[in-house]
Amino acid sequence: MKITKPITNWLENRACTPTYSGWVLAAIAVCFFGAAVNTMAGWLYAISGVSLALLTIAAILPPRSLVGLTVTRRPLQPVSAGDELAVELEIHNHTKQSVSLLQVEDILPFVLGTPKRQAIDIIHSQDSYLWVYYQPTQRRGIYRWHSVELSTGAPLGLFWSRRHRHCAATAIVYPTVLPLTTCPLVDEMGQEESKKGDSRHRPLQTATSGLVRSLRPYRIGDPTRLIHWRTSARYGELQVRELEIVTGGQEIVIALDSAGNWQENEFEQAVITAASLYFYTQRIGIPVQLWTAATGLVKGDRLVLETLAATVSQEDISTQPEPSYPLIWLTQNPLTLSSLPQGSRWVLWENSSVPEQKSAVVNRDYPGIVVQSEHELQTQLQKPLQPL
Repeated sequence: MKITKPITNWLENRACTPTYSGWVLAAIAVCFFGAAVNTMAGWLYAISGVSLALLTIAAILPPRSLVGLTVTRRPLQPVSAGDELAVELEIHNHTKQSVSLLQVEDILPFVLGTPKRQAIDIIHSQDSYLWVYYQPTQRRGIYRWHSVELSTGAPLGLFWSRRHRHCAATAIVYPTVLPLTTCPLVDEMGQEESKKGDSRHRPLQTATSGLVRSLRPYRIGDPTRLIHWRTSARYGELQVRELEIVTGGQEIVIALDSAGNWQENEFEQAVITAASLYFYTQRIGIPVQLWTAATGLVKGDRLVLETLAATVSQEDISTQPEPSYPLIWLTQNPLTLSSLPQGSRWVLWENSSVPEQKSAVVNRDYPGIVVQSEHELQTQLQKPLQPL
């Protein structure tokens, strides 16, 4: 069986192979021919001849019907993990004859799912068939595949023929972005600096905590804790406090320690955290960038999502984080917490298999969050920071 399978595949892709009914008809034709030789009966020769003619026609037609077919793939739109990819394939028939009883198979990468099959009754001459299917996604990533198979046994079903068509696809599955309503990691950033010395020469950034700058009408998505109730009652509409914190005029950097040696589940949580913090920080009006070991600093919604979709642990470091920027450092290594830039924060995933981690966590200069993998991530990102 191990020997015949490669041979069968080779024949299917270059010519055709008999189906079970084809083998049965071939055996019957041989038997009738043998009987005709022994008895010299003409009707036996006729039956064997007709059977062989049917086998010949059945072997020629399937490969010919696939020659004039081409496949084009429409671009795949990025989705978030858990959503469905909409895959669209168009099969064109450029011949002067209709093609019937066709099977199309899209060869997906095994990490994304099993191959998808579609049976097509008929594609008329100079016409096309649009096949749309939806592939569920479980986790973020960039998935690529290149092959579509066309196969048929028409018109008699005695032989089966298959042909590959190169049809490259790239599917981008973004990490999940948690809908954070508050995040002390970002909200309280710069408070220590605002309490120290003179801030007259430092530009102020809009944030969700710090010094009151002004009042403005409430917008959907604003934290309710920022509503100034007394003024709202006076004007008859909700008024929200606009606050300021000092960040030294620099952008906040969400830095993912992708060069570290992570456990798989923890790294996926760290990627989700990076995406959630980036969009939360952007939503409240603070300039923000993303840093990973392989790409360095990147910004822009689509570029950040694509970077996080493609990142893996133990990447080679291309550039170091800018030391003058305050970081939100996402790591599994507590030893890296002692060298963060001024005003930074951290999120640490503890490795339970390393008992000395807890003592290492104590040596830190800035507050942060220790994430417990078994607890809900969104709740932990919204809880108060670990004290200094």
